[in-house]
Amino acid sequence: MILVAIGANLPDREGRSPFASCLAAVEALRLLPGLRLVAVSPWYRTAPVPPSGQPDYINGIVRLEGAVDPAELLAWLQAIEARAGRLRGAANAARTLDLDIVEVNGVVRATPDPVLPHPRAHLRAFVLCPLHDVAPDWVHPGLGEGAAALLRALPPQVVLPL
Repeated sequence: MILVAIGANLPDREGRSPFASCLAAVEALRLLPGLRLVAVSPWYRTAPVPPSGQPDYINGIVRLEGAVDPAELLAWLQAIEARAGRLRGAANAARTLDLDIVEVNGVVRATPDPVLPHPRAHLRAFVLCPLHDVAPDWVHPGLGEGAAALLRALPPQVVLPL
């Protein structure tokens, strides 16, 4: 199972809303070679983490199946982000599109990029809520805890269904 988190809180380079950018990203992910789109989560409106005064995000998760080199997947995702006008700058800055690899077929690794599973996924309700929607039996490969248990352990975070 391959899990990719999708988020946006700024219009893309064509002026599309963050939600439209997220939907366009799903379509781009559907076209990746050798992978099959299995599920798309419901979408959520979420507050930035950490709190920063920037606009709320739209967040979701897609579940893909197939075999892929994680570095190749990362390159594909960064190309999709670039087409949406993503500029890499300060950490946690507002963005036109953010595609994060949460999991690739249970691989656990600290190097090279990408780190797997995503090093902060288990700390973010905006990842865990939609993840639970598409993979309710998912267990964090490094922590051995499921999404529901990880969500219960989090301090309150604003995650509202669209």
